[in-house]
Amino acid sequence: MARLYQAALVKLQIEDGRLSNNIQAIRGMHDIKPEQTPYWQFLEGTVRDVLQAYSYDEIRMPLVEKTELFKRSIGEVTDIVEKEMYTFEDRNGDSLTLRPEGTASCVRACMENGLLHNQVQRLWYMGPMFRHERPQKGRYRQFHQIGVEAFGMSGADIDAELILMSARMLKQLGLFDNVVLHINSLGTSDARTVYRSKLVEYFSAHGDKLDDDSQRRLQSNPLRILDSKNPDMQQLIEDAPKLMDHLDAESLAHFARLKAYLDQADIKYIVNPRLVRGLDYYSRTVFEWITDQLGAQGTVLAGGRFDGLVEQLGGKPTPAIGFAMGIERLVALLEDNNLAQQVDHAPHAYLLAMGESAQLTAMQLAEQLRDEIKGIRISLHCGDGSFKSQMKKADKSGANFALILGEDEINSGTIAIKNMQLGEQEHKDQTQLADYLATALGLNK
Repeated sequence: MARLYQAALVKLQIEDGRLSNNIQAIRGMHDIKPEQTPYWQFLEGTVRDVLQAYSYDEIRMPLVEKTELFKRSIGEVTDIVEKEMYTFEDRNGDSLTLRPEGTASCVRACMENGLLHNQVQRLWYMGPMFRHERPQKGRYRQFHQIGVEAFGMSGADIDAELILMSARMLKQLGLFDNVVLHINSLGTSDARTVYRSKLVEYFSAHGDKLDDDSQRRLQSNPLRILDSKNPDMQQLIEDAPKLMDHLDAESLAHFARLKAYLDQADIKYIVNPRLVRGLDYYSRTVFEWITDQLGAQGTVLAGGRFDGLVEQLGGKPTPAIGFAMGIERLVALLEDNNLAQQVDHAPHAYLLAMGESAQLTAMQLAEQLRDEIKGIRISLHCGDGSFKSQMKKADKSGANFALILGEDEINSGTIAIKNMQLGEQEHKDQTQLADYLATALGLNK
């Protein structure tokens, strides 16, 4: 049996292009190590608090959806659908896809569960997304997003609310000074159809200056050419017809109202006519918060209106807007800007026990402290070890206090308390321990 397992393992590694003794993570899909998770928890907790302040409710969707959902929502000629989706057939022959983004899944969930009928919804979700693209800093094959979606509101006020909310999130994360807000309007689908023909005509007349990627997009998604980072094409793009010059009057008024809200809130922004976003379902307002600290992958939070998506997926016309924030990119900014001090997950106290009776008492005492002191973090030493080795682990843990139980303490009903910063040690009655720790740590009982 062992030989069969080993043969299967080697075959798997050969097929994956690697022959090694250990199975490794899939390229572009990373482990989040214990020293990194405090950044994630700080970010997730901060964002969750802001969302609660704006009365947004959490929704949770499955990781796997029917492939047709993304073909109909994102667009069959987009890079995501053509090249990047993880798609497979299940045992029933159905085509399924690991979700490459969250908006389509959220819309499907709302429609299926009757959340959109004559209702306003403010929703958010969090979790992994999957795209098979070339891994690089800030871009992974499994990546994580927090998404926010609002349904049933057509005015520029909800657009402004989402942008102000995202600004508040970035401020509370300590990252607001590291990003710049870009906004644009894509108008209605009818206005974009007219503009699209103008754009195709313009770029076709300069076809010799287009790179291979832009040549491919010319007929399928010409607006995406405007987002090209190829330095040789920047002047050509700069001289291209401007979408803003072809917007319908209602979209222009909507965009002017949005800018008025942002101006009143003193939110600085850049109107970027080249900001088009990569998904077919966007209309009118689009926005991105961009940093120059992460190289080419500078967008950390982005979104826009998708007023036609619900109807496109078979529902009744429903105005909608949302955004998604890339957790990996924001965590990278937190790390680069030394914001780790805002997260402390070291134990408040490390509890040592010498001898079997002390170990029994220590387990019970640790549970009592967790019951009595709200938010206290206790690390109980488990396993054998000399007093010296246990103290080394207490010191390495970063705990404020080492709590020491030995036979003498068991017999006297006391406990030794060592302040790990000052090096001072004293004894207290075990019944006084909770009050002492709560006061010393500034915690509530």
